[in-house]
Amino acid sequence: MSIDIDYINPVVAGLEEAFTTMLNCSVERTGIGLMENNQALYPVSGIIGVSGKGVGTIVLSMQPSVAIKAAEVMLMTDDITEVNDDVLDAVGEITNMVCGGAKAKLAQFHLNMSLPNILCGDNCRLHFPQNAHPISIPFKCAWGMLALQIGFTFPTNR
Repeated sequence: MSIDIDYINPVVAGLEEAFTTMLNCSVERTGIGLMENNQALYPVSGIIGVSGKGVGTIVLSMQPSVAIKAAEVMLMTDDITEVNDDVLDAVGEITNMVCGGAKAKLAQFHLNMSLPNILCGDNCRLHFPQNAHPISIPFKCAWGMLALQIGFTFPTNR
């Protein structure tokens, strides 16, 4: 099974651009690999379903510290102490930004993207399309750890 960089690199670029331009925080990729299970890596996750010439799921999973700090930057405050509705809304917006940035670079696949769903909690199980071989791409930033978890399937003739 090979990992198709044609759809992964635009999502990675979308994450890097969203964090750098919207949150003024650089991210550094620390690895890439096939997912061993279908669990979100971190307790706060934004999830977007993708359909078109390919079908898939894009998950932006992060430690609470990353989600909280990102919400503080977006809301221009510094007094958020726990994951609350504002933080979850911010995670949804960030997930939209990441996937929106990627969608333009994935135009050849004619993809449609759903609105984000947010999961919050330990050991959340993710669903990927049947026959997808999801990958996990961990990152680190000044606020903590985060990851992209991506699984796509494509019909034989894309």
